[in-house]
Amino acid sequence: MIQPNARRSRLEDCTIFRVHNPRICNLRQLTQLCASRKMGWENLSSASEFFLLGFSEQKEQQEALFGLFLSMYLVTVAGNLLIILAIISDTQLHTPMYFFLANLSLADACFVSTTVPKMLANIWIQNQVISYAGCLSQLYFFMLFVMLEAFLLAVMAYDRYMAICHPLHYIMVMSPELCALLVIASWIMNALHSLLHTLLMNSLSFCADQEIPHFFCDINPLLSLSCTDPFLNELAIFTVGGLAGLVCVLGLIISYAYIFSTILKIPSAQGKWKAFSTCSSHLSVVSLFFGTSFCVYFSPPSTRSAQKGTIASVIYTVVTPMLNPFIYSLRNRDIKSSLRKLIWVRKIHFT
Repeated sequence: MIQPNARRSRLEDCTIFRVHNPRICNLRQLTQLCASRKMGWENLSSASEFFLLGFSEQKEQQEALFGLFLSMYLVTVAGNLLIILAIISDTQLHTPMYFFLANLSLADACFVSTTVPKMLANIWIQNQVISYAGCLSQLYFFMLFVMLEAFLLAVMAYDRYMAICHPLHYIMVMSPELCALLVIASWIMNALHSLLHTLLMNSLSFCADQEIPHFFCDINPLLSLSCTDPFLNELAIFTVGGLAGLVCVLGLIISYAYIFSTILKIPSAQGKWKAFSTCSSHLSVVSLFFGTSFCVYFSPPSTRSAQKGTIASVIYTVVTPMLNPFIYSLRNRDIKSSLRKLIWVRKIHFT
């Protein structure tokens, strides 16, 4: 027997369901529908963990992937740390270009450390689970370092523009204060930018037992798993994120337009090659990073697939940070000389 007060309370709670479906007039039907809706809401907000599907579920392939990504991770971290140590230890490299390169190497080392260690741990323990808080933390740091790398590449393009197009004013314009200000501003703006997207993602609701067809918590797979309308998230991506990306791309395009225009005006072929060689390493890194990232986030939906997106993500999240130290060290005499000095001094000290 339902008490009058309880009956009135249940009817008040379920009135909203009756508005959407006037044919439901029985109290029992209303109560059952109300309970099912409440259970749905509970399941909607109970996503305390996600499952990173990664690349393959076969044990033999996972062992090969573990060895491959572990070696790539160690090479990436060691190479970028060597670049940083070489720049710090050699006073001849205390210039704006190498100051930005040291920050880029630091961003690369942190960038790859955001995603690969968790993937290696999941393969090692045969567990694909990542907690809700861990997923949002990974999303925050991933967006921070990927956008920081884009900003640093744009700043380095401006540095090359000043060195090639205005060499007489280079030392005066690219002062240590301005270089430090550009790097600090890049860190602060991208930290706030990543925080905005993370807070908006935290406001969404996810159903329980969600599977992410990726090896890390990226923003697009998470939005596709949301059970609520991600309009604000998508709006922030296209406005704030689009504006930040547009600033970087325009800075790169305008800088290199002036650089190529200046190089073409140089009369001798040797002078053209010497001027171009100062920015060839940077241009290679820019092409590799932005080319693969555009394939992931700006490809047409008709040609987009989870496997292709994962492979492209591996290129710009793992391969690109690993290749950056080799690109700069193999094409730069100063870096190669400093690395030889650093390794030789360490060897003598160890002996």
